[in-house]
Amino acid sequence: MAAKPLTAREVYQVLRDISLGVRTMRRLGAQSWSEIYCGQMTIESDGWVFTFYNDCDALDYCDSCYSPDGRAYVFNSSQSYSTDPVELLSTWEHAQLEKLLSAS
Repeated sequence: MAAKPLTAREVYQVLRDISLGVRTMRRLGAQSWSEIYCGQMTIESDGWVFTFYNDCDALDYCDSCYSPDGRAYVFNSSQSYSTDPVELLSTWEHAQLEKLLSAS
């Protein structure tokens, strides 16, 4: 039996915690946010693994997320508005997350 996929709302809650400083994150991979400039960056936080798309030094969308229990969220551009967890972040939360990503 396949695990139930993660919803954008579930992923958003973890991203919100990261942006508020409730959870810490660490970069996976050698390249920093500014070195990538345009491409994907993967981070980990409390067993959650996120891959974000960096579009010219700006956080564009969450490409994928894997929870500690093995469930997954995978971005699909054909999905309707607000199915990307990054879109659910407030302007302030988005800016904080982007700042944390660029500092990692």
